[in-house]
This record gives sequence, structure tokens and C-alpha cells, in this order.
Amino acid sequence: MGKLQLHWQILIALIAGAGAGFLLGDSVLQLEFIGTLFLKGLKMIIVPLIATSIISGVSGIGNAGNIGRLGGKTFIYYVTTSLLAILTGLVLVNLIQPGVGAQLGLQEQPEQLADSLAQFGDSPAQALKRLLLDMVPSNPFRAMADGKILQLIVFCLLFGFFITRLSEPYKGQLTDLFQGGFEAMMKLTHFIIAFAPLGIFALVAKTVATTGFSAFKDLALYAVTVFLGLSIHAFITLPLILLLVARAHPLQHARAVIPALLTAFSTSSSSATLPLTMQSLEKRAGISNRTTSFVIPLGATVNMDGTALYECVAAMFIAQAYGIELHFAQQFLVVITALLASIGAAGIPMAGLVMISVILTAVGLPLEGVGLILAVDRILDMCRTTVNVWSDSCGAGVIARSEGEEF
Repeated sequence: MGKLQLHWQILIALIAGAGAGFLLGDSVLQLEFIGTLFLKGLKMIIVPLIATSIISGVSGIGNAGNIGRLGGKTFIYYVTTSLLAILTGLVLVNLIQPGVGAQLGLQEQPEQLADSLAQFGDSPAQALKRLLLDMVPSNPFRAMADGKILQLIVFCLLFGFFITRLSEPYKGQLTDLFQGGFEAMMKLTHFIIAFAPLGIFALVAKTVATTGFSAFKDLALYAVTVFLGLSIHAFITLPLILLLVARAHPLQHARAVIPALLTAFSTSSSSATLPLTMQSLEKRAGISNRTTSFVIPLGATVNMDGTALYECVAAMFIAQAYGIELHFAQQFLVVITALLASIGAAGIPMAGLVMISVILTAVGLPLEGVGLILAVDRILDMCRTTVNVWSDSCGAGVIARSEGEEF
């Protein structure tokens, strides 16, 4: 008998945790340390995972092809669609406000929260000024030690780019080094994620023991908000871009890549889906290997529309659950951080959980808020990964058309 798949383990842990919290009451709080340990494990891998992922991804682009006209078009598409996805999520979470009044046991704000939030500034100009200052590290190693994620991302992007400008053998040696580091971090991430059922059991048991089952009603509204945002982006925004810019029929394009989309949904991994996505675009959609071999691997590394939308909604939901009202300048910082964090998201199952930790750290929200969304994360992970791959495939169509290809 084969091993039970992770999402079934998580579902069982969710049900068991809810039952334990309801039946055992406060006595189950003795297991809270297990959830805390799992969250610390997620926090432990943030810095090395982001560093190796971004550096290996950017330096690998130089090996796969030149970062020229094709690269410029691809980056513009990816940044544009990710921003559209984030803004869609931001509008919905402000309209629906799933976290306002949520009974999740988080109404008591941590003592250090006020000081952290005060750093935002009171206007978009102040927020932008803070963002630009925070993006450039005076000491990248200090930034890593202090968890300054924005500084880390910017440094890694620059470092990875300038690896591509080196001559051999240094270019190959550094590229192999960081690619090897990324592979090791992926294995470590899989190891930590394997303990997700235990962490979810403890966190859900604690939530039910302290707040009752009302927490799940609030989580359901959060999940609906994320799903609605993903649906708008997948069924309206991306098809319009495909139709107007690539002059391609969205339904026909979707039929061509349906094997990749189904695989993305079932595996929750855009990296695992990569070979099938490329094959579907070349053999079924008629896009050239020259375009797909550049656009799709890059997309699996940096284009995470669904993940970016989810991160923005999740951060805002957690802020609302804590009773924190973020003004425009603060929400602007959430948008930019979500965009940068989505670039650093690895294409593996539940990597979004690691990245939401990045956003919470960057904007000063308590990391414990991650425990709120674990219960519904798996199904949302499947949906957002499908949107990630769908956006990659639409990007290949847009870039192919801009290069004069007929498909």
C-alpha cells in the first residue's frame, strides 16, 4: 500500500485537530509547541531558499539564452500580470474584508507591532521612500541575519545577473554552486513541509479549543476571496491579454495546454509541470521551441501570478484578523513586497507558505498569523499553481506573437 499523499494527510490532520480541540478543550494547548516548531522550521528556510532560488534562476537564464530583447519582453509581461493579479486580490480583500471581526483568537496585538507599523509612513511618497531605502542593503550578510527580505531579494537579483556577465570557468562554477544549493534547499523544504500535518493538527486544535468552530466560517470567507480573485485573473484578465495582445483564441489555447493545467492542479508544483507545459505549447499550441525554452523555464522561476494574489490577500486577511487597519501607503508596500516575494517563490508544493512568511516579516505583521491559513492552504495551493502555469502559457503566446510567430 502506497504512502498517503500529503494533501490527504493534511485533510486528516485538519479534521483530527478540530475534533481534538473540541473534545479535549484547553488540555490540547499542551501541544501548541508542535505548531510553533513547524512555524520556526518555515522561518528557518526563508533566507537560504530565497537566496539560492533567485541566484540560480537568474544566473541560469544566462546559460539558457541571452538576456536581451526576448528577456525584456518576458519580464515586462510577468511583472505586468503579477501586478494585475495582486491589485485584483487587493481590491477584493478590501471589498469583502474577510478578516474583519474574525473570531480567531488574535485580537490582542503583539507589543512590538505598533513600532513596526509606524515605520510605514503616512503617505505613498513616504512609503516609496522607505521602500527604496530598505531595498538596498548596506551589508547583505547583516540583511540576511536580520531577515531584511527586500534587501535580500534585490541583492540576489543583482548577484545572479552579474554571474551571467562573468567569463568561464567562474560563471559555470558559481552557477553550479547555487543550483546545487537550490536543489538542497528544495529537499530541505520538502522535509519541513512533510511535517505540515503535525503542525496543522496542533494549530487547528489550539484554534478550536480557544475560539470554537466559528474560526472555520471566517476562514471560508477568506478562501472564497482568494478563489474569486484567482478566477477573475484566470478567466477574465489573462484571456483578455491573450486575445488583445497575442490575437489568439483563449479557449483554443486553454485546450492546448489542458494537460499541463491538470497536472499543475494535481501536483501543486509549477516546476514539476514544466516539461509538460513546454511539450503542450510546442506540440499542441504550435509555439516554437525558441520561445518556449526561454519563456517557460523563466516563468516557472519568477512568474507566480496566483501566488502573488494569494500572498496579498493572506497578508491583508491576517492584518484584518489582528484588528489592524492598513492605510494606502501600507497597502502599497504589501503590493510591492508581494510582487518581489512571488519572484522568489520556488515552484514546489506549499512554497507559498514560506513566501507569506516573507511578506509578514517585511511589513511587520506577526509570523504567527501563518497558522490561521494553514487549514485551507492545500486546496488554494492547487488553484494558485494552476493560475501560475496558465499565466506562463499565456506569456509564451504573447511573446511568440511579438516575435512574429504564427500559431
